[in-house]
Amino acid sequence: MQAWGASSRYSRRDTQQEPTKSGVLGLLAAAQGVRRTDDLEHLAALNFGVRVDQPGSLLRDFQVARSLDEKKTFPLSYRYYLSDAVFVAGVEGESSLIEGLGDALKNPTFPLYLGRRSCPPSLPLLVDISEQSLGEALRRFPWQASDWYRAKQASRVALRIALDGEHGAEGETIRDVPVSFDPQHRRYEWRTVVDDRVEVENPTSRFHGHDPMAVLGGV
Repeated sequence: MQAWGASSRYSRRDTQQEPTKSGVLGLLAAAQGVRRTDDLEHLAALNFGVRVDQPGSLLRDFQVARSLDEKKTFPLSYRYYLSDAVFVAGVEGESSLIEGLGDALKNPTFPLYLGRRSCPPSLPLLVDISEQSLGEALRRFPWQASDWYRAKQASRVALRIALDGEHGAEGETIRDVPVSFDPQHRRYEWRTVVDDRVEVENPTSRFHGHDPMAVLGGV
């Protein structure tokens, strides 16, 4: 289970289709022991990218809450999650910072979660530290999809990659660059996300027939 909100407010808590920069940097900050009121400049400056290895499915839940004395009932809230999704997310920056983040992920200061506290990771989060560029590392890293998912895909699958765009690049804009996690003064800046694709071989495919979504990496 994962949940990566970028614009959720009030009683509806959405999730993006892939991890957000604010969510991943928040996870790294927790691993380092950075508190919500601490400066985030060293993390916000990192380049960020994510590859969608297994899109997963959207799950909707709802929650109700009442005060302890049961005199006040809070509004019904809807929360959306990604179920059975697999991503390869990476950050790029100075080698000393990257190595320090790797050490922090192996021995985190605070508990880590995948976007929402109810979503703890089920596997180790650090998979590799590479000297390649972020884009190249995401293209070359082995496909991480589950066996059952691979079996349902075509013999060749296109994986979507979403990367931080350079200044002036054309792409989708999203407000998920954290400036402050302070509960009293939360602030986020905009970034541009550019899409890429990488094709991977799938020798375990059991799919037969025409799949119009295969080129998009669909289910």
